[in-house]
Amino acid sequence: MNTLDLVWRGLDGAASGKLDGSLPTRRPKSRSMAVATRSAPKTVRVRPVPAVSRSIAILRLLGETQQGLGVKAIADQLALVPSTCLHILRVLVSEDLVQIDPASKRYTLAAGMISLARSVLEGGSFAARVQPALDRLAAGHGVTAMGVEVTQHQSVVVLALSKSSQPFRLHTDVGSQFSSLVSATGRLIAAQMEASAAQLKKVYAAIPWDAAPGFATWRNEVELARREGWALDRDHFVRGLTVVALPVFNARRQLTHTVVAVGMSSLLDAPALQRLVQDMRAELEALGERP
Repeated sequence: MNTLDLVWRGLDGAASGKLDGSLPTRRPKSRSMAVATRSAPKTVRVRPVPAVSRSIAILRLLGETQQGLGVKAIADQLALVPSTCLHILRVLVSEDLVQIDPASKRYTLAAGMISLARSVLEGGSFAARVQPALDRLAAGHGVTAMGVEVTQHQSVVVLALSKSSQPFRLHTDVGSQFSSLVSATGRLIAAQMEASAAQLKKVYAAIPWDAAPGFATWRNEVELARREGWALDRDHFVRGLTVVALPVFNARRQLTHTVVAVGMSSLLDAPALQRLVQDMRAELEALGERP
């Protein structure tokens, strides 16, 4: 019996019928939950720079709003002095990162943010290199394929995306951010942690599940991911969806990215899953990335 068979025996293969596979975007949990990963570099002390931190907080807040916010609303939500908030906003406007509606006096993100994002996604970036592979995986297996970055702040960000041809919608976009320990990528991250059983249990308890697998099952799947180099979440993060993730490491064997495929559980039986994993591995190897 191969590894895939062992994984499959412990999973419920029935899809729940939830075809609108929404991935709930959540802000990362408190960083106090972070556990050191294998081969992690020594922590570098970062001296606080309040103006920078406040500017970033304002940009993130505006990124979460559709209608824009006024100075007072921004200052209240971020516990800033209104005059300080106004000065920062004026600088952000001058840099074309934020714009103001003269009529409503509400601030929203501006086109300058697109230029910054484009510099991340284009050129020799992971997103640019992995996009053709994602397109092939999506077309060949009827899955939504994603290139995901694992940040140092216990979150993951979707850098590249190729959507499924199947008649269901997966609500995620390039730039979407999730708590890092959810789903299959979360198992890969947990597999790199130097953590006791008690620490892992706290980590597990903080994961936003649709249908929690149980700590013992999850821990076994983490161990399997560590040994086999790929991870699986079937109907736990979102009922009716199966998520497969393969890791991408840097030269120091630190987990930096994952390639993720999401499909309907009813269409990904054991043979289909085996083919998908093989093709994902082949695509990474063709890119020079060895999971």
